[in-house]
Amino acid sequence: MKWTVSWLLWLMLSTSQTWAAGEAAADQDESDADAKETVAELIEGDQHYPGLFSFYRDTETGDTTLLLKPEQLNQEFIYFIHIANGIVDAGSFRGAYGPRFVFTIERRFDEVAIVRQNTAFYFDPENAISGAAEANIARAVLAVQPILAEDEETGELLIETDSLFLSESFSQLTPTPNPDADPKTQFTLGGLDKDKSQIVALRSYPENTDIEVEYAFFNAAPLVSGSDAVTDSRHIAIRAMHSLIEMPKNDYQPRYADARLGSFNQQITDLTSTEVAPYRDVINRWHLVKKDPSAALSEPVEPITYWIENTTPLAWRSMIRSAALEWNKAFEKAGFRNAVEVKIQPDDADWEAGDLRYNVLRWTSSPNPPFGGYGPSFANPRTGQLLGADIMLEFSFLNRSTLARELIQGESVSTTPALWPSDHHCGVSHVLGLGGAFAELAVKAAGGSAKIEEQLTRDRLYYLILHEIGHTLGMNHNMKATQLLSRDQISDPSVKATGILAGSVMDYPAVNFAETEAEQTLFYTIAPGPYDDWYIEYAYSTALADAPAEAARLAEIAARSSEPQLVFGNDADDMRYPGSGLDPRVNIYDLSSDSIGYAAEHMALMQTTLNKMAVWSPNDGASYQEAVEGAALIIRLWGTSAGVISRWVGGVYVDRSVAGQADATEPFIPVERVQQKRAMAALADHLFAPNAF
Repeated sequence: MKWTVSWLLWLMLSTSQTWAAGEAAADQDESDADAKETVAELIEGDQHYPGLFSFYRDTETGDTTLLLKPEQLNQEFIYFIHIANGIVDAGSFRGAYGPRFVFTIERRFDEVAIVRQNTAFYFDPENAISGAAEANIARAVLAVQPILAEDEETGELLIETDSLFLSESFSQLTPTPNPDADPKTQFTLGGLDKDKSQIVALRSYPENTDIEVEYAFFNAAPLVSGSDAVTDSRHIAIRAMHSLIEMPKNDYQPRYADARLGSFNQQITDLTSTEVAPYRDVINRWHLVKKDPSAALSEPVEPITYWIENTTPLAWRSMIRSAALEWNKAFEKAGFRNAVEVKIQPDDADWEAGDLRYNVLRWTSSPNPPFGGYGPSFANPRTGQLLGADIMLEFSFLNRSTLARELIQGESVSTTPALWPSDHHCGVSHVLGLGGAFAELAVKAAGGSAKIEEQLTRDRLYYLILHEIGHTLGMNHNMKATQLLSRDQISDPSVKATGILAGSVMDYPAVNFAETEAEQTLFYTIAPGPYDDWYIEYAYSTALADAPAEAARLAEIAARSSEPQLVFGNDADDMRYPGSGLDPRVNIYDLSSDSIGYAAEHMALMQTTLNKMAVWSPNDGASYQEAVEGAALIIRLWGTSAGVISRWVGGVYVDRSVAGQADATEPFIPVERVQQKRAMAALADHLFAPNAF
């Protein structure tokens, strides 16, 4: 009995204490809720960056927050990243374009998630299977951020953003190591050091918000110290620009790609189609609209505008502008007057070249140039509408020092970025560098004048600018374009008036060098060719309102692909490497419709130049460096010419025409026996003979 009473007393006491504790906890929770800081309190005194996304920054700590509007939830935006400043050793460089994708911001109770959307597939909404459109297609949850506060009146949500941007949530920045590489030869960044990383700048505009971040990496014991451009291999800093972009709201109409023309595309597969090739790829192009739709020739509502960065050498600005404006000739044939504008960035401009609202021709002089020229662009992944572009130009293009390092030390000046493999990688500056260097050497050996040297500089620079701008207009390479003219035609003085040696400026041509100054015509093409005109017509001519009629119109334009001046073959088709490609007409370092004859002629010219170099004597006190570089250059180009000839042996002509197309040939035709034997004879004379070199 005593035990029972004691037990009851203990139970009553403990229960009352539990109730009291529960009441206290509830009161505390209510008190904490009442004490939770509001949005206004959290951002009080912070610097405000209003725009598409409203950012705030604590002026003492530098901490950043983002105030999301209710209407920004579950809406699609575009993300884009590029390198503001990098280090080539680590696979990054100024101007390198990174991933671009569609993302949404979704609320999850007391958090928001940043979710990358998959845009690679299409489902016909009229097909019942479209109801399973998300099956086995993974979204990517990039980050989840806690909600710091919610405005009860407006519904706005405040989230912390330092952890979002001082990490690799949006994009990978640490290069993936090559598992097959020797660790003793591979430069490594180490790990991302968030404590040393910082948000450098915030800029917000009505249609985009930019966040510039300096990422610090630390490697305690690096095996490779890197180049002289690496100040301390343990500590590396890379600056990247994140851009959050509003999904364009306009009447832009996507235009479908055609395999007979070379365009950069947004690749989309129709998973409700029964076609053998179920693709709905849309080409990348600018939103170019006529001011006067009824006029055959009209200025655009908004031209494609390029800015020459104020870092550009003064002596070249006029030449660069003139070269870029040559593209207006092609646009005029498509119905647009002054479609391309070129302006010069003022020295006191209040905007930076990295601002995606401006398309900029940028100049740098890097210790280890990754290119001489590079023309990237980025587009809306949903439609292909181009939203921004830059043209990166290196002083090394006209500076022989990096070329000399490649020739003597075997180090390539043209490398593919290791961080973000790019579909816009371009090596034309490297090809022009080798060809131009040989032309300079040959001009000197022949006692050429300063006038011919000036023309060589002009032709090279014109071609580089035309080529890279072509990329920013949505064009990929056409390595078949040099087939346009015969050997006699490229030597005819009339080409000076047309400015054209090839069907397109999107090829990697050999230099057109004559034996004497009097015979010299153009070194390189300096105006858009017939293929370029045709491409611009397909990509930019005004669409018809009726969809079936528009499809028929585009098909009619594309059907001209069988015309000889419009031949096309891109990087996937070319035969630059042994074992790649089939058609010997699709190649680099070649020129004219007789690439065998031109290459053999070029090798003979190189032999003549080498013989003249043999009697050179440097001035007293000077080194023999020029002679060494010249000999190495000739040996290098001798090999490329031999490679061009060799591809004709066993080659197969390829025709991209569709079945039933007028003037089309069979898809695959073996190279004529006589041409194959001619190629073998040229190799025997210029490569295998005892006195060939």
